[in-house]
Amino acid sequence: MEQLTTSVNATMRALGLGRTTVNAMISDGRLESVKLGGRRLVKVESIRRLIDDKA
Repeated sequence: MEQLTTSVNATMRALGLGRTTVNAMISDGRLESVKLGGRRLVKVESIRRLIDDKA
């Protein structure tokens, strides 16, 4: 099964960005996320879309 979400830390590593930037991208809607329990998880598809839009 394909991974649907990833942690904020993994998103930071994948994009080469800091936590403040990733959190800002979540806040302004450039990255979609969900909150499950106490964790914020970023939707992998939104990371792909962000990269595809910038390519």
